[in-house]
Amino acid sequence: MGEEARIVASAQDLMEPVNVPAEAYVSPEYARAERDRLWRKVWLQAGRMEDIAEVGSYITFDILDDSVIIVRTAPDTIKALHNVCPHRGRKLADVPPGKRNARGRRPNFICGYHGWTFDLEGRNTYLEHPDDWQGKLCDGLADVGQVKVESWGGWIWINLDPQAGPLNDYLEPAMTMLDPYQLQNMRPRWRKWVVFECNWKVAMEAFAETYHVNTTHPEFMEFGQFRGWARNQGLHSNIGYDAPKGQEEDSGKLRLGAGEDPRITTADMQNFTWANANTNTTTTLVAVANRLKDELPEGTPAAEVSRYWIQTARAEDEARGVVWPTVDPQHTSQAGTAWQIFPNFQIGHAVNNMLCYMARPYKGDPDKCIFEAAVYELYPEGQAPETEWEYTELADWPPVLQQDFANMAAVQQGMKNVGFRGAQLNPYMERSIASLHMNLARFMGTGAPLRY
Repeated sequence: MGEEARIVASAQDLMEPVNVPAEAYVSPEYARAERDRLWRKVWLQAGRMEDIAEVGSYITFDILDDSVIIVRTAPDTIKALHNVCPHRGRKLADVPPGKRNARGRRPNFICGYHGWTFDLEGRNTYLEHPDDWQGKLCDGLADVGQVKVESWGGWIWINLDPQAGPLNDYLEPAMTMLDPYQLQNMRPRWRKWVVFECNWKVAMEAFAETYHVNTTHPEFMEFGQFRGWARNQGLHSNIGYDAPKGQEEDSGKLRLGAGEDPRITTADMQNFTWANANTNTTTTLVAVANRLKDELPEGTPAAEVSRYWIQTARAEDEARGVVWPTVDPQHTSQAGTAWQIFPNFQIGHAVNNMLCYMARPYKGDPDKCIFEAAVYELYPEGQAPETEWEYTELADWPPVLQQDFANMAAVQQGMKNVGFRGAQLNPYMERSIASLHMNLARFMGTGAPLRY
């Protein structure tokens, strides 16, 4: 069979074993082509709505050569502008040294080079000696260019393609599956970023499957089995855990410990997760788990332990003003633990917390990326912490994530080895990775997974 006949072209093809060539991870030519073929064509998550809560507040978002200013122009309106002065090309908002992006509040934007001034909508309101242009600076030529911007889930999304379709169409079916979790009501507990020694795809793929848990995170195996599925969802994909009937919540993140006494193993897993991952749970869930051995009799069936744990934590949170959305267990079993939003954003959702990852190329280098993670949860009205994006050295990330980091750097180097034959993916547990590359190939014109 020739290579063209082996190219994966449909979701059905992903259900069989496939091979992903190393080109998309290591090729400088591929990395250069991504700017025009990928990043300037897709919807990108660019920030949170709460980061621009007041009129005049703004953030910037950079992707390779492009920089965008997102600003709140009215209580119910946001705009996105190309972060470049139309006069001579100077950035209007500079990122402070060591920061992930620029952030602040202004009545307008003034170019630091020649003083051209723009209102929050991007309209030019002042330039020196306008008559020198002999009336040619009309029809918006002196204004800042507009970028398509929409919001969903509490996030701001931008698209650099003026012809891009609506965000709602782009996000389906993820939007429909995640809307019941009311992600817009959560606020970040911590946000960290780092420049890392691997391609952005290697970084995203480290968290897009559960096949690695047994080997990379063996400590978790004390608390149960972590066999999980991965499914193509059109442009996107999602992952989740296999769960027994009656414990559909275990397909999601609110997961019960296994073993003879789930009262004990659930508490052990919750304590370990909080201390070593600092995510995927909350202080309320940990506290209730630690009381299970006292509040439930020995021998309580696992399904009853799960219901009691979740219902009690829900009631205690509600008493302090934190109301979880109600999601049917059967919906949970379909929504799973995380959605990979094409191309570079992952939402690890639950009814009361979420963990999100994003990776972007760093200066066009195929061997480096900007990797970031943020943990969110529900808070009583007005009690959410004020968080900033914190640059965090690798040794200072939570221990569980450091285990993933060790794989990411080693994979990037290994893929350059002359003996590497391409990624040979598990078609049940790693289908999300094959899905990513099938969709990438549609934009890039190369690098598609191949059937055997």
